[in-house]
This record gives sequence, C-alpha cells and structure tokens, in this order.
Amino acid sequence: MTFSPELEARFAKMIGNYPPGRQKGALIPMLLYAQDEVGAVTEEVIEEVAKRLKLTRVEVEEVLGYYTMLTREPRGRHHIQVCTNISCMLTGGEELFEHACRRLGIRNREKTPDGEFSLEEVECLGACSWGPALQVNYEFHYQMTPEKFDRLIESLRKTQ
Repeated sequence: MTFSPELEARFAKMIGNYPPGRQKGALIPMLLYAQDEVGAVTEEVIEEVAKRLKLTRVEVEEVLGYYTMLTREPRGRHHIQVCTNISCMLTGGEELFEHACRRLGIRNREKTPDGEFSLEEVECLGACSWGPALQVNYEFHYQMTPEKFDRLIESLRKTQ
C-alpha cells in the first residue's frame, strides 16, 4: 500500500525520529495520519503500518482497540465530537450532546445516512475553561449552545 507522497514523507521522517528499536513509538501518529488520508484504519492500513514498524498485526490491533480516536469505520465528512466530561457537563455538555443526537437523527458513534455527519461523545477535549466544547474534525468550538450548534450544522451543510 502506498500513501500520498506527502504522507510517505511524513512517515519516513516520523520513523527516523525514533532510535533504532523504538520506532513503534510512531504507531499512534501513523495510524491517525493514515486514518485522515484513507478515511478509516482499514485492513490494508493495519498491515502496512505493522510492516513498516516491524510490529505484529495483533500489536497494531491492540492499540486500535484501545484508542477511541482510531476507527475502522469511515466517519462522516464532518466528524463531531461533543465533550460531556465534568467541566462541559456542568455547563450543559450532556444536554448539548442530546440535542446533537436529536438534530442529526443519530446516536453516539453513528453516521447520518448521507455521510455528512458522524457524532461521538468524548471524555475530554482539553477545553475545560470554555465548555461546553465540541470539535468538528480538528476545529474547536467553545461555549456551545443548542442554538450555536444548529447554526454550525447549517454552515457545515453549505460547505463543499
């Protein structure tokens, strides 16, 4: 399997940053970058990353099974993560997540039928001072309300 020339260069640099015998430290970032490019951590991605890092398939799958930010299923074009951990919960995070479910017509870790949106409840986005917070792909949105969420969804629907 080959990736884009940019990702191939990034992988080479990443692996080279680790001392011999310690290259498996690149596993998580490699899986994340591959997921971004391919859309999911596919069987091919698992095999390729394992081969490049001289790991067994099981070692890669152990990491894949532990970290919820890695997924085998393709996400929506706009992957929405809503924090419901303590700081966001105290400022309406759980209500925001329930509103998002109703608005999109999906539940946690589901994707809309048109593939535009996927939704995930997450433990912490590291934005505790600005809760409730959510993230769309890698973009943060702070002090969200149901009304702000609705406007955000409408603006995302208009993007190509």
